[in-house]
Amino acid sequence: MFLAAFNALAAEAPQHPANRLAKEKSPYLLQHAHNPVDWYPWGNEAFARAQKENKPILLSIGYATCHWCHVMERESFMDKAISEFLNKNFIAIKLDREERPDLDRIYMSALQAMGLGGGWPLNVFMTPERKPFFGGTYFPPQPKGGQAGFLDVIERIHGAWTEKETEIRGNADLLTTELARVLTTARLAPDATLPGAAPLAAAVAEYMKEYDATHGGFSKAPKFPQPAVVSAVLRHGADRKDAAALAAAVHTLQAMAAGGLYDQLGDGFARYSVDDRWLVPHFEKMLYDNAQLACVYLEATVSAPPADRARMTEVARGIFRYVLRDMTSPDGAFYSAEDAQSEGHEGKFYTWSKTELESILNPEEAAFTLAYFGITDTGNFEDHSHPAPLKNQNVLSVPDWRKPLSASDAALLAQVKSKLFEVQKKRVRPLRDDKVLASWNGLMLSAFARGSMILQDDALLSAATKNAMFLRSTMWDPAAKSLTHRWRQGGKDTAQVFNSYAYVLQGVLDLYQATLDPQWLAWSLELADAAVATFFDAEHGGFFQNGGADATVLLRLKEDYDDAEPSGNSVIIGALLQLAAITDQPRWRELAEKSLKFFAPKLAENPGALPLMAQAAANASTEPYRVVVAGDPAAADAMSLRRAAWSVHAPNKVVLGTAAPAEEFARSLTTREGRATAYVCSGKFCHLPTSDPAIVAAHLGSPPPAAGAPPAPAPDR
Repeated sequence: MFLAAFNALAAEAPQHPANRLAKEKSPYLLQHAHNPVDWYPWGNEAFARAQKENKPILLSIGYATCHWCHVMERESFMDKAISEFLNKNFIAIKLDREERPDLDRIYMSALQAMGLGGGWPLNVFMTPERKPFFGGTYFPPQPKGGQAGFLDVIERIHGAWTEKETEIRGNADLLTTELARVLTTARLAPDATLPGAAPLAAAVAEYMKEYDATHGGFSKAPKFPQPAVVSAVLRHGADRKDAAALAAAVHTLQAMAAGGLYDQLGDGFARYSVDDRWLVPHFEKMLYDNAQLACVYLEATVSAPPADRARMTEVARGIFRYVLRDMTSPDGAFYSAEDAQSEGHEGKFYTWSKTELESILNPEEAAFTLAYFGITDTGNFEDHSHPAPLKNQNVLSVPDWRKPLSASDAALLAQVKSKLFEVQKKRVRPLRDDKVLASWNGLMLSAFARGSMILQDDALLSAATKNAMFLRSTMWDPAAKSLTHRWRQGGKDTAQVFNSYAYVLQGVLDLYQATLDPQWLAWSLELADAAVATFFDAEHGGFFQNGGADATVLLRLKEDYDDAEPSGNSVIIGALLQLAAITDQPRWRELAEKSLKFFAPKLAENPGALPLMAQAAANASTEPYRVVVAGDPAAADAMSLRRAAWSVHAPNKVVLGTAAPAEEFARSLTTREGRATAYVCSGKFCHLPTSDPAIVAAHLGSPPPAAGAPPAPAPDR
């Protein structure tokens, strides 16, 4: 069923002999394996031929569920005239941006520096030495709507290369030098200081200026969920008792969940909304979006006003339900994405006509459904990317989401959803990108671990543990202390990608704090050591995107922007601060602080670009809470204490057990009166030990003990 969409696409196009991409594991590259274009994968073979024949390179970057990548393949890369011209005059390379985010960042930055926009498919023209000189995103095959046709573009570039190669090379050299200056040459100032909490407040002030008070969100259309932004606003609102910020974050979360951005039948979020109302999505579902959104809805579950918390919980559970049902392998790995299109049509799997709904539902159900989901005869969506677009289609959304449902209407809604979901399951499902990325698995591991505590759900904890075991057994090399970035059908890549280390480290740390199983803390320390050894800039601070051993990489960058995926630097700084608090090893905090000092100018100049790092900087400015739980971690009473620690808004906290490699003081603490016991501490002072989960939650919801407060009584010996 999951491959049916891909097979249908392949059946529409004439078959050509397999090219070099047929030997690759990437689903995206395999989608192009029968193009008439003489594609190469990224590597020395392509570069050697480009230099030998002195031909420019076309680097075409995309991903398996990229809708406009599919369109450009169908229109241009399957075109006889275009493919013949490319094969004769260029060296053509296909790259999966999800397998090599470090390369994608370099060439996306180059395109933006040239003022040529950005997005995918990303088509970059380079010298044989991999230096960019021109590019663009989607090109139609022939001129259309004022946009140049792709055949015209490649003919002009070939002509320019033939006549003005020296000038083109000179411009490419200048651009590469400027990129290196802007993206790689920042230095740690001798008097650099920690940013403190100011960047978080400044970032939230920026976001609030862009807040859409009507529809929610912090940007104009097209609207992306921006989970890191929503998280920052939510935290600021809860921490500072800023009612306006808290309301903006909660409104945004409510509105996103009511729109077509959220799959009202099958759960999970699409990539973005093309309009400002969250109504019409770009339908592909990405693992990294859903992982981060699950975390934000979990945060809202413990920090939103009580009246909103039930819906926050419901949406978080829905995301987990979707991932477990559709995006999880039998051995616990999480797949990468689902496509926007089915049978060549964007949104066909998800949309409904009024006539179809009336034919499926009985009169009572139909009347309720048409009103509840805002269904019309003409529809609210049309697929513009297919030669024979669907008509009169409706994306399911809830226009009147503020109106509470009666018990009878809620039951009727559940009945309707169940019936429509069963019909939808019989449709041809969109292509699923089944590659396993360590980075995105780390994000979802965090979500499942946190969800298991906040939602008090043992099934989520089992899924998190199974995923971590897969990552450690399949994608971690304990001898080499290295983490592979991509695994698919038994095949691993060799790229060393920093985000994989950072995200998995945070995920495993969250799993440790959910289980208190010391094996996960031990692996966290190994991951942190490996990340520092491979990626850390010991001279200036901060972590590079790649390990530096790949000679094909033009520039070695440090990610300094929390975009759709958070900067690995933002994630690892937060993780290192947690490791320092859990292990009492000062070097972890020193690494985090040196990195924060490196990024301090960026946080001062443009705090809105780094909402997650701004939160880490705020955490570094105060003593964290340490919740030490003594007792058998597997016992119900210890579980209750851990859940209590996660049940309140206390973003700067860690939860730890009493077994090594936790810090020495924690290892000295014991149970009291034969019951699991929690010690809630900040700095060198602790509240009185307790076995009552409600008291644990109360301690975390109150200010830390004042300086001079008595320490906890000595533990029983």
